[in-house]
Amino acid sequence: MSTPSDPEHPRPRPPTAGRRNRARTASSPAPGGPSRPPAGLRRAAARARGGRRPGDEPRVPAGLRTAAAYAWRLVVVGVVVYAVFALLGQFHNIAVAVFLGMVVTAVLRPVADLLARFLPRPLAVALCLIGSIVLVLGVLALVGETVAGERAGLTREFEAGIDRIERWLEEPPFRLNPEALTDVQSRIGKFLSSHRSTVISTALSGADRLVEVLTVLALALFCSVFFIHSGDRQWAWFRDQLPPAARERVTVGGRAAWRTFTGYTHGILLVAVTNAVLVGVALFALGVPLALPLALLEFLAAFIPLIGSPIALGVAAVVALATKGPLIAALVVALIVIIGQIEGHVLHPVVMSWAVRLHPVVVALAVVGGAVAAGVLGAVTAVPLVAGLWSVRQALRRSAVSDPPGAPPAAARYGEPAGGRRTGP
Repeated sequence: MSTPSDPEHPRPRPPTAGRRNRARTASSPAPGGPSRPPAGLRRAAARARGGRRPGDEPRVPAGLRTAAAYAWRLVVVGVVVYAVFALLGQFHNIAVAVFLGMVVTAVLRPVADLLARFLPRPLAVALCLIGSIVLVLGVLALVGETVAGERAGLTREFEAGIDRIERWLEEPPFRLNPEALTDVQSRIGKFLSSHRSTVISTALSGADRLVEVLTVLALALFCSVFFIHSGDRQWAWFRDQLPPAARERVTVGGRAAWRTFTGYTHGILLVAVTNAVLVGVALFALGVPLALPLALLEFLAAFIPLIGSPIALGVAAVVALATKGPLIAALVVALIVIIGQIEGHVLHPVVMSWAVRLHPVVVALAVVGGAVAAGVLGAVTAVPLVAGLWSVRQALRRSAVSDPPGAPPAAARYGEPAGGRRTGP
């Protein structure tokens, strides 16, 4: 048995003062410097890292970090935009009615303001709306009368035109079998007779669709009455419901969006009228029947930028081919090219540049994306929506840059009194 004084088991000596001071110095941080973990913890962390030092970790390139930052922000924006469109899709009739009401307001508000200088404002608004309705109904009645008056002659011309097209397809270079064309006509007749119930149900659904369209038009007219009469007060009420910190930016953005929307509406209306007049005069000079209805179709199609006019003139070319032959149809195709050049190089740069500052590629992508998302309505509303969002962004950037400390608020610079009562488009 060993004793404490056994030399094989020496008694542990207490640490001396020098060793205590060295241990305390090694484990305590330097005065004023950052605290360091003990050496054992540092060695364990180094082993967990595989023996690498803190500066040996692989670094992500700056370009990749920037791209990742933009990517997740774009994903968030895309999700928000999709959610907004999905919500509007659930109430698309209301959204369409409000949009049409804003279009009518953008067109008729200046006229109502002019008449309100001499008449009471309710009477001025009523005169504008009633006059517009009478004008639209008059144009539609004139088109209907033209079609009804030319119906008998058009039937004969279309039958003769179809016979000419069949003979043309039977000749070189097509050399189609005449029996094939006759078989196509018989198959169409058999299909219609065998699917008569489907055709009838489609017609009935079309009647339901007509009722829906009339409801949307009535709601749009109802909205436009109040937008024209007191749109500024409605905008002021909406702005006053927001938190005080957001009112200034909403005022600046709302004014920029409305200015862009009205400018786009006036510009596209002028472009549509110009295209319709050119097409109507050219078709009348070439002797193509239905010149007035085709001009009206061109007017409506011009509201879809870049692709609307070619589609409408393509219909006119088919009518010219069936009634006047290939030579007149070729002249109508040449008319498509000429009007496209006038619209792309004269009308849009001169008329639309002051309202919509978008690159043609952006316009094309917006139109196609809107058509894919919401059909014809999406193609019509895509460009003013994108242009309005871009103008809001630019206006807010200018407002943030030009607002040094102590400067008047941006709302006052954009025409709003300091009290903030008269706001809105």
